[in-house]
Amino acid sequence: MSRRSPLALFGLCLATGAVAALAAAGPATAEESVHNDYRGRVTAKSGLLLRDKPTRSSRVIGLARYGSIVHIFCKTRGGSVDGNNRWYLLSDGTWAWGSALYIDNIGPSPRWC
Repeated sequence: MSRRSPLALFGLCLATGAVAALAAAGPATAEESVHNDYRGRVTAKSGLLLRDKPTRSSRVIGLARYGSIVHIFCKTRGGSVDGNNRWYLLSDGTWAWGSALYIDNIGPSPRWC
């Protein structure tokens, strides 16, 4: 089985909406692990709904609890949430999107997807 690059998998993900396909990439390379160093803290009091696409109308696939630390792979523009169109692709077990409005960065701002 051939191993696809992270960018190729991310493109597949955007094209098909199959965010879970990224998880099948296997162990992280040294380059990928640098991108997994982006972290944030969830600020949504009732928890942050995690979605399969960077829009409020997409399917909910998880929940990140208030105050929890999440690992951020990259950021992109998506559907607006209270005037903020930035979304983070989270890499905590399940690849899912969370609105950046409810995640405070810990350290540097994530790279663009």
